[in-house]
Amino acid sequence: MKREPVSYTAPEVLALMNACSRGPTGRRNRALIVLLWRGGLRVGEALALRPGDLDPKRCLVRIARGKGGRARTIALDMWAWETLDLWSAARADLLGRRAAPYLCTVKGGRLHTSYVRAALQRLGQHAGIEKRVHPHGLRHTCALELSREGVALPTIRDQMGHASVATTDHYLRAHSPVEIERLALARRGPDVDAT
Repeated sequence: MKREPVSYTAPEVLALMNACSRGPTGRRNRALIVLLWRGGLRVGEALALRPGDLDPKRCLVRIARGKGGRARTIALDMWAWETLDLWSAARADLLGRRAAPYLCTVKGGRLHTSYVRAALQRLGQHAGIEKRVHPHGLRHTCALELSREGVALPTIRDQMGHASVATTDHYLRAHSPVEIERLALARRGPDVDAT
């Protein structure tokens, strides 16, 4: 049975980030969440990043091998870069110039997708998020936020690394019932006693 697509509100994602520890691992996990949420990366793309793939001066991230072997470059906002900078500084203190993936263990080892999935579930529970928390939900949230901000479909496609605009359109339409329900709830007037 296929699960309903999940997305999160900005306060939910911020609660998820606030549930991270204050040490280096927490900084890394916040950087990971930012790459999935604000960048729309797939979890495998985020874990494959090398330090040289990030260009903080131009606010760009290069994904060398996305789905289907396609490379792309995405933009991140300054707020996202501030979060990445905190991890980059902690990473440099821990590893110096040692070669390691950008998102790595405190000893420079590879992170695995199973770790990310378990960590996000744990952080979601700690943050009090009642829906299922997973990496692809953060990616969905990125696409929906870009759409709400009026970003053109081809630009969203490029950010997400989809092969076609039709895929992006399908991605966004999968959330239509949820969006319609949110709109209906937001448009309700104040509660009034009918008696």
